[in-house]
Amino acid sequence: MFVIKQDLLGLLAKVFAILTQHNCQAYVVGGFVRDCLLGRETSDVDIAVNGNALSIAQEVAKAIDGRYVLLDEANRVARIVVMGDRQPWHLDFASFSGDIENDLARRDFTIDAMAVELQGFVSSSPRLIAPFFGESDLKTGLVRVVSQRIFEEDAARLLRAVRLAAELGFKIEPRTENLIRENCQLARLVPGERLREEVLRLLALPCSGDLVRYLDELALLTEVIPELAEMKGVEQPKEHYWNVFDHSVETVVTLEFLLREGDWKYGKKDLLAGTPWSEEISQHFDEGVSSGSNRRQLLKLAGLLHDVAKPRAKIIDDTGKMRFLGHAKEGAAMVSAILERLRFSSREIGLVESLVYHHLRPAQMANNGLPTSRAIYRYFRDTGGGGIDILFLALADYLATHGPSLNVEEWQQHNQLISYILTEHFKQRARVLPIKLIDGHDLMVIFDLSPGPLIGELLNMVREAQAAGELSMKEEAIALVRKKLENRHCGVTL
Repeated sequence: MFVIKQDLLGLLAKVFAILTQHNCQAYVVGGFVRDCLLGRETSDVDIAVNGNALSIAQEVAKAIDGRYVLLDEANRVARIVVMGDRQPWHLDFASFSGDIENDLARRDFTIDAMAVELQGFVSSSPRLIAPFFGESDLKTGLVRVVSQRIFEEDAARLLRAVRLAAELGFKIEPRTENLIRENCQLARLVPGERLREEVLRLLALPCSGDLVRYLDELALLTEVIPELAEMKGVEQPKEHYWNVFDHSVETVVTLEFLLREGDWKYGKKDLLAGTPWSEEISQHFDEGVSSGSNRRQLLKLAGLLHDVAKPRAKIIDDTGKMRFLGHAKEGAAMVSAILERLRFSSREIGLVESLVYHHLRPAQMANNGLPTSRAIYRYFRDTGGGGIDILFLALADYLATHGPSLNVEEWQQHNQLISYILTEHFKQRARVLPIKLIDGHDLMVIFDLSPGPLIGELLNMVREAQAAGELSMKEEAIALVRKKLENRHCGVTL
C-alpha cells in the first residue's frame, strides 16, 4: 500500500499535467517508492522521464514556481525545489532511454529498483514495477544488489549499503556483504565530498558506534581512513582494557552513551547519574557546524580519531614504561590532513582538530584538586568553541579506557571534576557576557595607548579577572590595567 501526502499528490498532479502536454512519459522511482511502501515520510521525489531531463525540469520549474538546480549535467540530472506547507519538496529529474526496466537494472539495490508510473500515482491506481523483486526484499528487510557490477559503476554505493540498511533497520544480504568485501578497495576512488556525506550520515545515526565496527568487518573503514589501520593491534598500558584501535571504536560507543543516544554494554543507566546533562547541553550538541554536520556527529568523529597518532608516538622509556608522547598534538595534525582529504569544511576541521589536540587537557587540569577559576577560563579560551565537547570526549575516553574493569567510585570522581568545570564555566559566562567593563577605546584614551597587540593582551587580562570573580566594576578594571602597565615599565611580570 502506498502512503502519500495530499499536498504532495497535488504537486505531482501538476507535474503530470505539464509532462502530458509535452507528450513525456514519466515514472516515480527509487527511494520515494520504497519509502511510500514503508510508510516513511520523505521530501525527496525521484522522477525518471523519457526525454531530456534538464530541459524538462526547467519547463516544470517555471510552471510550478519552483527553483531549478542543476545537479549533474553529464548524466542529465536536475532538481526542482518547491516550498510546501511545512517543508520544501525536492523533485529530482533524470533521463531514461528504452523502457523503465532497463533504467531500473542500472540502479544499486533491489529495494530502490522499483517504479510506479506517475499517472498511476495521480489517478490513485499505482501499479508497482519491481523486476528485481524489491518488494519482497522490502518485506523481509534485506539490502541486496541489483547486479554484481554496481560497486564498480559507483563505489560510493559501498558505504550507502551500510547506511541504507542502518536507516531502515534492515540487514545486508550475505552475498551482497561478500561483494562489498571483494570491492572494498574501490572506496579509495570515491571523491572526498561523497565520502564526507556518507560518513556524516552514518554518524548521525544513534547506532553509529556499531556501524563503525560493521564497516571494519566489511573492510571498508580503513579504506576510507587508511590511517586507522596503523592503530590495529597496538597495545597500551595495563590500565587500558583495549588496544588503540578497539579503544577508539569503543570511544564512539561511549560517546553515544553519554549523549543519551544509546546503551553501553558495560554500564547501566545509573552510571550516568553524576554525568552533567541538561537541555542546554543537548542543544549545544545539536548545533549545526557546517552543511550537513552538527556537533554530535563531529564529536563522534573526534572520538574515533583522537588517538590516531599513538602508533607513531609510542615509545618505551628507560624505566620500561610505555608512553605516547605528543600524540595529541601529532594527532591533531593528522586529523586535519584526513579531513581535508575528505573535503570537510574549514570550520569542521578546526573543531575536530581542537578536540583531538586538547582531549587530555581536562584530566590535566585537576592537578591533585579542583582547577582554579583562572585555569577554567583559560581552558575555554584556548579551546575556542570546543570546550564543552572536549569535556564529553574526556568522559568517553575514560569509559573506553577501563571498559568492564571500570571503578565506579573513580568514575564518579571524574564526573565531579567535569561537572565542576562546566558549572564554573557557565557562571563565568554569565558574569562576562552581559557586562563589558572596558574596551579598547577606553584603554587608548585613559592610558594614551596606540592600537596594537598590547590592547588585546590587556583586555584579555581584564576578562580573565572578571570571569574569575576578581572584579566587577569599570574602576576595578582600570586599576588592574594601570598596575599591569606600571609593572610592565618596571620590568615586572604579573
